[in-house]
Amino acid sequence: MKVVPLRLRPRVDLRLALEDWMGQQRQQAGCLINGIGSHSVARLRLAGRQEITTLTGDLEILSLAGTLSPDGAHLHIAIADNSGAVIGGHLCAGSLVRTTAELVVGLLPEWRFSRELDPATGWAELRISPRAPD
Repeated sequence: MKVVPLRLRPRVDLRLALEDWMGQQRQQAGCLINGIGSHSVARLRLAGRQEITTLTGDLEILSLAGTLSPDGAHLHIAIADNSGAVIGGHLCAGSLVRTTAELVVGLLPEWRFSRELDPATGWAELRISPRAPD
């Protein structure tokens, strides 16, 4: 595994930045090892819901985890508001960094991740396969 630290600056869309970054990598499989920081806008899809919940204000990123592939990401986040109330769910596009996002990403050169529609779930789910030798 190759480990890469990243820092995202204010007003960057956290999800889109990670997807763009992964699309530029030679490796075709990645995972979030750690992610902390803050949001001014957080857009989440909560468990079992179709609609997106949008939160605004001073929000702390307590944890960020997920998988990265050249054709998309599956990211879960736990965030707290300024009263300490915590909420978590799927991180959606439009979630903007407030002050910083400090990330540690693992790249997995022996694997290939992709997303394919799974008829059983109705979602684009992770497909894992060994990467072909160069």
